[in-house]
Amino acid sequence: MKITFLGTGTSQGIPVIGCGCAVCQSTDKRNNRLRVSVLVETEDKTIVIDSGPDFRYQMIRAKVNDLDAIIYTHEHKDHVAGLDDIRPYNYLLKKLIDIYATIRVQDALRREFSYIFEDTKYFGLPQIKLHTVDMQPFLIGETIIIPIEVMHHKLPVLGYRFGDFTYITDAKTISDESLEKIKGSKILVINALQKEGHISHFTLDEAIAFANKAGAETTYFTHMSHNLGLHADIEKELPSHIKLAYDGLSFEVE
Repeated sequence: MKITFLGTGTSQGIPVIGCGCAVCQSTDKRNNRLRVSVLVETEDKTIVIDSGPDFRYQMIRAKVNDLDAIIYTHEHKDHVAGLDDIRPYNYLLKKLIDIYATIRVQDALRREFSYIFEDTKYFGLPQIKLHTVDMQPFLIGETIIIPIEVMHHKLPVLGYRFGDFTYITDAKTISDESLEKIKGSKILVINALQKEGHISHFTLDEAIAFANKAGAETTYFTHMSHNLGLHADIEKELPSHIKLAYDGLSFEVE
């Protein structure tokens, strides 16, 4: 299974017009972070977790020529706004794109993209097939995917485990029950927004503490704002088994 980070930032993680901070002015490509998303390529399927506002550019940049499914973690705009941009895949691949989401997230998609769900269809509409995610493991192709609930302040958000790989974003608290689903992962991805306290995201110290508790061989931090600091500086502060992800980072995992 191949993992590629399409984006590792937030709306505060991309260069901001007029912002003079070191991150926004950096020429190190690892500091130029688009909205958070990840590509999972299994033996038989091409899957994306979350399609934010940068989805189209991310897929072009990563030269992703196939797409079978999008899995959603939650309904916030920085995670769903790019759904409309599946159209080229519908057209070129001549197939529906499978969409996996909870009922709550499906309801949000129906509100935000009402034209996709109208009875009267017209040529060029995004063509999707909805699949309901609850807390039970499910299959995409031959791959078993385990949903993991975390809390984004008061909003339940789903992370997902694919074999030895677990991906979680927008977490502030994670229950012991969910932690048990994560343990044993070789690769863990978790959010680390900034050093300062935040109501709905792990801080850097909170993310480090959770990574140590989860015990993965390697943990990558994602969903990083420009407030976190420069990639090269922050990595020097991390234990050897914890790293910062960056857009375009790719690796293989079972």
